[in-house]
This record gives sequence, structure tokens and C-alpha cells, in this order.
Amino acid sequence: MGAMTRSALAICLAISLSTGLAGTVQAHDASPNAQRGVASYYSDRFQGRTTASGEPFDQQALTAAHPSLPFGTRVRVTRPDTGNAVEVLINDRGPFVKGRIIDLSKRAARKLGMLHRGTAPVLVTRVD
Repeated sequence: MGAMTRSALAICLAISLSTGLAGTVQAHDASPNAQRGVASYYSDRFQGRTTASGEPFDQQALTAAHPSLPFGTRVRVTRPDTGNAVEVLINDRGPFVKGRIIDLSKRAARKLGMLHRGTAPVLVTRVD
């Protein structure tokens, strides 16, 4: 491959990644098709507290907190390393820890097999 072709390929790849054409977008984009990042979960001490959407938090519901997706949005959260996946409803805001893209309910985290570790790499995809 010639130097000109490699340069053109590198520029196309950079543009594709920065505009979301490669299928992923930044963690705080308001309308992502898919996001890669780290998920965490919250549970016991938040049980019953009011979420940002006004609903009480239920650690046994399949719900999640996301920084920008509209409340009521359904997303599929998949662990690429295990293939485990769960569909959750966005009903809260968060996470508030740098580098994390979604906070899951305890039940959702259990389905992904991440309770022991507390975090996991994930792919978040809108389903609606």
C-alpha cells in the first residue's frame, strides 16, 4: 500500500470515528446508535429513593441511569466479553463517575454477571 493510500485510509478512519459513522459515539451524545464503555450498578442504598424521572428506584426492576437518553428509552446492554445481554428502561440520570456510560439496577447487573466485580465493559444499543 502506498504512502498516499495509507494517509487517505487513516483520514477516512479518523473522520468515521469522530462522526459516529463507525457505529459508536461519544458517551454523552444525546442520541447514540451504540456506545462502548463501562457499566456499573447501584442498588441497596438507593432502594425506594426517587429517580430523576420521578419513579421510585427498584433494584429488582430492569432499569438504568444514563446521562442523556430520554426517560422511557429502551436499550440493550451487552457484555462483549461474555455475550450476556439485558434490555433495560432508562429512568434515571447518571452515572456520575468518569469513564462510565450507564448505571444498571442490581437485577440487570446480575443478568450481565457483573455483581461481584461491580463494573464491566459493555455495548449499549437503543432498541426503540
